[in-house]
Amino acid sequence: MASRRPADDTDDDLDDLLDEPSGGPPRSHHRRARPSSGSAPVRRWRRGDQLDDLDDDGLDLDGSGRRRTKPPVFWRARDSLYFEPLVALAILAVLLVSLFAYTSNWPPVYVIESNSMQHGSGDHLGDLNAGDIVLAEKLGLGQIVTYVQGVQSGFSTYGLAGDVILYYPNGTTSSTPIIHRAIIYLQWNANRTYDAIGLSPSECGNGTGLYSTITSSGPSCVTNGLSIEDKLILYHVRDRTIAVDFGFTTELGDHSGFLTLGDNNTHPDQAPGAPHLSTLVEPGWVIGVARGMIPWFGSIKLLLDGRASKVPTASWEYLGLTVAGIIFASAGLHLLFRRRRAHDEEERPRRTRRPVPSELEDDEPRGAPPPRRGPSPVKPWQAAAEPEPPAAPAAPKRLSHEQRRRAHFVTSREPHPPRRRRSEEPDDRASADDDDT
Repeated sequence: MASRRPADDTDDDLDDLLDEPSGGPPRSHHRRARPSSGSAPVRRWRRGDQLDDLDDDGLDLDGSGRRRTKPPVFWRARDSLYFEPLVALAILAVLLVSLFAYTSNWPPVYVIESNSMQHGSGDHLGDLNAGDIVLAEKLGLGQIVTYVQGVQSGFSTYGLAGDVILYYPNGTTSSTPIIHRAIIYLQWNANRTYDAIGLSPSECGNGTGLYSTITSSGPSCVTNGLSIEDKLILYHVRDRTIAVDFGFTTELGDHSGFLTLGDNNTHPDQAPGAPHLSTLVEPGWVIGVARGMIPWFGSIKLLLDGRASKVPTASWEYLGLTVAGIIFASAGLHLLFRRRRAHDEEERPRRTRRPVPSELEDDEPRGAPPPRRGPSPVKPWQAAAEPEPPAAPAAPKRLSHEQRRRAHFVTSREPHPPRRRRSEEPDDRASADDDDT
């Protein structure tokens, strides 16, 4: 018998050939799996980029196969009764801070409480109606565009040329602010005369132009040094003509300022008699310029104040439809996210389960040996009950010519057992007869 060298792979192959008895059935060229003292390491199945990190009970495992323990949670902010109110207050605070940053004014929003700026009796979207909320942006004197300047430049806001300003009447900060359109700016001179700023001689015309001036000598186009004996007439201010009489200096005031008018009013705020609201609006009295609006939602404040009759009927209808749409949209988004969350919870076990052999065959290249499947992780008291799966047989190695020659030489020199002769073979029939007797 030839000696074996365990360190040589060729001798291992020869040992497999020598273990076969001559004339017997061919055996497999694979060695019997050696029993392992401990369980094989757990193999994490890979399918795509997802790893199976769950044990049989669905518990998380770390990289070493042990169960990942999470620290206990004693208290969470969202479990508190004050969590949702605090979140709502935080959202409101962020909204107010954003509005303040945009308008540079505090408070940044105001509710329109009268119909003096409406274009008609109904609600017209885009115009200022009672119950709308407007944003008051703080601007300098040179940034405010009057009506006469807006007609010449083509600048318009809320359905008419020029800017709409919010101001304190007569500079009284304790009174309710007024929101009207700035028509023209009148500059007060030391000789008790006024200069009309923004009027161009090309716009002068009796009934056909933008303005005309009536002095002691008759109609003219004078815009500077208008005295108490003169009168300024503005044509086509929306659908009316406005006459500014400089003889009523008590209504205009001995100072510079804006002449203001509500879009739904027939007389300016500085007109003599009723409805005299204020003298010329000085720049320091201006709270801000209307920039942006939120329609209809200010009607809730007027309803609480008992002035719901000021709000147009159409505004209530639009407000109801808007609130209903917000409620349905919120409910729909809630149901959508809830359904998606439930779908993700159903799909999570499917994404983390171990693939079956049929799925592994599709992912692995054809012709490759099947992967070695180690035992599934078991609990310590189940280790003896669960048998270890047999190891997959390895592919047989092909022997070279020299290896086959040496194997033939070794087997030919081994003594064969002697063959029995036919006479020496036991007679089965005789033994059977003896048993019968």
